[in-house]
Amino acid sequence: MKKLYLIANPVAGKAVINDKLSDIISGFTKADYEVTVHITQDSFDASVKADYACKSGFDVLVCAGGDGTLSQCLQGVMENEKRIPLGFIPAGSTNDFARSLGIPSDIVLAVRWITDGKPTSCDVGKLNDSYFTYISAFGAFTNVTYEASQQVKNILGHSAYIISGLMQITSLRSKRLRVEYDGNVLEDDFIFGMVTNSSSVAGLLSINDFLLDDGVFEVTLIKKPANIMQLQQIVRSLLNITEEINKEYIRFFRTKSITFTSLDGEPVPWTRDGEFGGEYVVSTITCCASAVQFITNDNKETNFAETNIELPDFLANIHKKNSQQQ
Repeated sequence: MKKLYLIANPVAGKAVINDKLSDIISGFTKADYEVTVHITQDSFDASVKADYACKSGFDVLVCAGGDGTLSQCLQGVMENEKRIPLGFIPAGSTNDFARSLGIPSDIVLAVRWITDGKPTSCDVGKLNDSYFTYISAFGAFTNVTYEASQQVKNILGHSAYIISGLMQITSLRSKRLRVEYDGNVLEDDFIFGMVTNSSSVAGLLSINDFLLDDGVFEVTLIKKPANIMQLQQIVRSLLNITEEINKEYIRFFRTKSITFTSLDGEPVPWTRDGEFGGEYVVSTITCCASAVQFITNDNKETNFAETNIELPDFLANIHKKNSQQQ
């Protein structure tokens, strides 16, 4: 019998874990796992317990919660020489990384997805001394992800207030940065930047043609627009309303390692997997290739995840009104 350590965040998303915990335990027990359960007590608790699971001879670690909870579990796993396979039951507001892996949003199906699945090596990001699963970002609206209360996330939905922040970027101060990667050097004023390993960000912004284990991350940098027309072009590019990326204001490339230096000496705040990731004058992000094994599943009968992302009605209406005004 395999030993499974379950870390569950009862307040993630709409607190659905509370109602489904017995179903989760039952699903793993029926699959011949001996289950040990830990309910998170604070925002750093998952990291400590994930470290404990790796050191205590467990065969599998399963995280039931949101992207932030998963990120904390990852911190604990990465601190160990013996890194046990990690399964994820998505129960947060966006579950971006779950979308990338194709994990079903239904909790009971997600359990079966793990029990029927197998460990697969995935890349892990490192921002200075901390790790992330799918995104590190700075600049416009990124603070919304970790400053908004859980109640606001539950009521409004994550993508709603993310885009609400994006529509306000003309009033935000840009950051003068030096960006160094693969022998290239960029110096410019940027309002937003993200380093990702995901097919979507905030459950909305779609990134095509990526691999979770290719040893490189996708980088998107956005310069501050001069007027509202340029802002509209940037938003349409990010939401894939237009076919081509606005290359004048949006830079996109892939790299194994990248360094951001604040040229005015002021620390740049970062978000890491939707949580506050610290403030740094110099920020180095590297791809730790195939560093952790996530449990994945290619069985079409088990994988019922929706991978297509539709534009929310309110954003479609904004786009329609903007088009009529032009």
